[in-house]
Amino acid sequence: MERANISVADLSLSQKLDLMESIWDELSKDSQSLQSPAWHEDVLCGRESAFERGEVNTTDWADAKKRIKRNIGCG
Repeated sequence: MERANISVADLSLSQKLDLMESIWDELSKDSQSLQSPAWHEDVLCGRESAFERGEVNTTDWADAKKRIKRNIGCG
């Protein structure tokens, strides 16, 4: 594999996104080796507890997509 010496700062936004997607695709080929940091579990447990205590609002996925599209000007 040949190594390219290109500064990420010199890439266009489109090129940066393509590069990021390529890197993620390569990393995710072996998802078993990807370990989330311990703090991720802590955050998820906290959110689950808040949900179980009724402290968070939930939104139907279809409604959430509509709101997102409206907020970014796609609908």
